[in-house]
Amino acid sequence: MVPRLALLILLVVTTISSFGQNTASPPKGETWLRIAFEGRGEVVVKLHTREAPKATSHVTRLAEQGFYDGQRVFRVDKTPRPYWVQMGDPLTKSKDMDDPAIGTGGTGARIEFEDSGFSNVAGSVGLATKPQDRNSGDSQFYLLLGDATLLDGKYTVFGQVVRGMDALRKVEKGDRIVSVRLVRG
Repeated sequence: MVPRLALLILLVVTTISSFGQNTASPPKGETWLRIAFEGRGEVVVKLHTREAPKATSHVTRLAEQGFYDGQRVFRVDKTPRPYWVQMGDPLTKSKDMDDPAIGTGGTGARIEFEDSGFSNVAGSVGLATKPQDRNSGDSQFYLLLGDATLLDGKYTVFGQVVRGMDALRKVEKGDRIVSVRLVRG
């Protein structure tokens, strides 16, 4: 009886001590983007690599180069209803967050629109573009806090938040992005 009790206690202690740690991995064939926000937590995005190959290839290449590390979130719209968090402008590393140039920076690439077949629902991740030019995607992207299907057909939806919506809801303008890392299954 004692060995079974000891085993049960060990199992419970191991489960409790690992609770909350990000040890999960994506299933085989999937790619996840792990975004760590300073003081807010981590958001895990499943990338739609087959449905949006150009967008995911560009963003993953930038993540692998550390492009997003140290940038700041430059746009958060939560009123009148939860809408989105936007990031990916390298100018946020060197300019004041109120500088009018913030939100205009990128790498200079031009990623054309891809109809991935995914709708802009809560947790969707899409490639931001210049106004009225859905073929002007680059390094900036948004993470939706709520449904915004009015964006369908205008932006490439290239991912979906699979963990961390609670952390994403806490993100504010000016928050620092500690790291953006890829995990492949």
